[in-house]
Amino acid sequence: MNKRNKIIYWVATLWLALGMTSTGIVQLIKMKEEVAKMGELGYPTYFLTILGVWKILGVLAILIPKNPLLKEWAYAGFFFAMSGATISHVFVGHPASEIFPSILLLVLTAVSWYFRPADRKTT
Repeated sequence: MNKRNKIIYWVATLWLALGMTSTGIVQLIKMKEEVAKMGELGYPTYFLTILGVWKILGVLAILIPKNPLLKEWAYAGFFFAMSGATISHVFVGHPASEIFPSILLLVLTAVSWYFRPADRKTT
């Protein structure tokens, strides 16, 4: 892996980890704004706990060395969570300002996955 790709990987991965950790914490503590947003989207409040726990575990999986298969699952989970969030916001008619964060995390997921080093890949 050349230096440019390594820098792209780490910048994307660290921003992804920061974004997933911060949103996971907000979901776990059930901030009232987050509870209201989940209600607007039509999801039950307990869904916040599920998402928050999985996001924190996913961050640990992508940052800790080894376990490439676990990393693949974490990236897949991030992809499904963020694409689902994006689609949910679009379907209820939220403005672009509310859709953008999930799109950003979706792009960071794809960039981090694409540029990951060989020792973090399954094959």
